[in-house]
Amino acid sequence: MQRTQFSDMACSIARTLDVIGEPWSPLILRDVYVGITRFEQLQSDLGISRKVLTQRLTWLVEQGVLERRAYCDRPPRHEYVLTTKGAELCDLLTVMVRWGDRWTAGEAGPPVLYRHHACGEIAHVEPVCSACGRPMHATDVDVLPGPGASAP
Repeated sequence: MQRTQFSDMACSIARTLDVIGEPWSPLILRDVYVGITRFEQLQSDLGISRKVLTQRLTWLVEQGVLERRAYCDRPPRHEYVLTTKGAELCDLLTVMVRWGDRWTAGEAGPPVLYRHHACGEIAHVEPVCSACGRPMHATDVDVLPGPGASAP
């Protein structure tokens, strides 16, 4: 599998894309997040080739996003579960859902709804500032060089 490598770029977006930028990866994470954890289930739900699914699962395990766990000894069978790192990537997916529901769902509306555990209400993710708690969107911030920025 030949891939463009973004991991050496001094950019958090590029480094994230290096892990999940291939189109099947976010869909695999989505399925594992909702409880579709076994290879055959994933393959059936996604309609992905076995070869591509194997490659993507191997990559996501190598990146520490998924963990492969045995659930049967005879015959040997495994399932895939989110690591802490993988669960945090699912936070990113919920932001993508918000955008997709707004701009691509059409008249039919969102294909799934999300109920917030804390309040029990159907809601969407709203980015907020970690310092003041107010809504935070791209138009509300200035982008400044950070400590990991490349030297000019």
